[in-house]
Amino acid sequence: MKRNSIKYITVAALIAGGLTSCTKKLDLLPTNDVTSAQVYSNPEGYKKAFAKVYAAYALTGNSGPAGNGDVQGIDEGTSDFFRLMWCAEELSTDEAVVGWGDVGLPDFHSMTWSSSNTFLTGLYYRCMYQITLANDFIRQSSDANLSSRGISGADADKIRQYVAEARFLRAYQYSILMDLFGNPPFVTENDPLGGPLPKQISRKDLFAYIESELKAIDGTLAAPKTNEYGRADKAAAWALLARIYLNAEVYTGTAQYNNAVTYSKKVIDAGYTLIGDYTKLMRADNNLNKNEFILTINYDGLHTQSYGGMTFMTHAPVGGSMNSADFGIAGGWAGLRTTKAFVNLFPDGAGSADKRAQFYTDGQNIDINTISTFTDGYAITKFKNIKIDGTAAQSKDYADVDMPIFRLAEQYLIYAEATTRGGGGDATLALSYVNALRARAYQSATVGKLTALTTDLLLDERGRELYWEGFRRTDLVRYKKFVEATYLWPFKGGSKDGKGVESFRNLYPLPSADVTANPNLKQNTGY
Repeated sequence: MKRNSIKYITVAALIAGGLTSCTKKLDLLPTNDVTSAQVYSNPEGYKKAFAKVYAAYALTGNSGPAGNGDVQGIDEGTSDFFRLMWCAEELSTDEAVVGWGDVGLPDFHSMTWSSSNTFLTGLYYRCMYQITLANDFIRQSSDANLSSRGISGADADKIRQYVAEARFLRAYQYSILMDLFGNPPFVTENDPLGGPLPKQISRKDLFAYIESELKAIDGTLAAPKTNEYGRADKAAAWALLARIYLNAEVYTGTAQYNNAVTYSKKVIDAGYTLIGDYTKLMRADNNLNKNEFILTINYDGLHTQSYGGMTFMTHAPVGGSMNSADFGIAGGWAGLRTTKAFVNLFPDGAGSADKRAQFYTDGQNIDINTISTFTDGYAITKFKNIKIDGTAAQSKDYADVDMPIFRLAEQYLIYAEATTRGGGGDATLALSYVNALRARAYQSATVGKLTALTTDLLLDERGRELYWEGFRRTDLVRYKKFVEATYLWPFKGGSKDGKGVESFRNLYPLPSADVTANPNLKQNTGY
């Protein structure tokens, strides 16, 4: 592989059944002939099973880009975790539109999704699938199971660290469900496969669970920057705590900006630094950016081939008069663009001195008259499957680019916003963090320098810094600008000029199939 990281060994799914509330149409786990007793018979088997828990973030199945998919009932090419999460977080906002007409896909930008939306259903089951993998690994790694299999000493200690990471990955997936769906079914390693139908957990209680899990594993996770690249450590747990604390008022009704300040500062003080050139963040060898990246989903053009993840991010925004070779790909998919509202977040729009304004405008119209027309809307050039030095990646069909789940810049912005909202941080320090991002963006210590912060300015700054990385819907909800008419963008709510929509759309619906199959589940209001 191209990087020193945990190997993504694609073992067959370890469990013969999934959550019992899962419908037959969307089975969580493919059946196979490998039993857990065989897989977990020795330390090497545990390592392979552990690799699958991570690999499920980058892969869609067990046979390459197509075939034997993890999640059934959705085209495997669209069943990747990041691609599905990205659609829910970005296509419903000012940052992105897609020209494709796949059933359910245009519903994001028009904000007309239903409880049977294929992409939302796929995301929901992808999260539950990954939680199921983590649960089984944790269950199989109990002290009793290790002892019965003759595993002890250093081997057992290593597996216990794996367990802490699996608990982190489970907490991360639950944070996605909490944010997007609110009140999902809840299962842990203590719930047997094939047992009673899962109970529903409230958003507030799920927040408390995630918080407690992240704190409970702090003593077992590796110290910041000491684990293999692509594996979770203490800083990843702190970063997730900072993120959920920033949104705590949305999730629980009670703000916790003081805790967001505390945990973002722990990450900031852990030794991470910004890379010098923003335009090199999303390149084929961005595993070299580990000083800024806290945790990544690792993609490899030869070993993690799928049509999701960063293959999606490098191919889907390329079309029109764009030269595919400039992006390190064999051909673009002519789908994704952005709206005028997002372009206008940058001073002077696409011509901004802010280097984060990575737009392709040649032959593109800034105004969108027809969403299905690729040349309506500026294209985004942030993601390129070429190396930082400009040389070729391993494959032109599948991307080598890694996707940061957490990076230092987000923690700077969390500290700044939480401080500005009264979280008790140092206002001067908060301003210096934002100015560090702007100094990089403008390649100048003075040109883009700010003298004060406001919450509205920080929302715009988050847009400029973090766009297309899967944050925008969550940010707009926190700022009360997602469904409201106080902030509009082209085709919001299905109107060319944009309009407000019903407040219940601040949450996505639980899949109708799962609500029907499991009487313990109550559908979110409005659906």
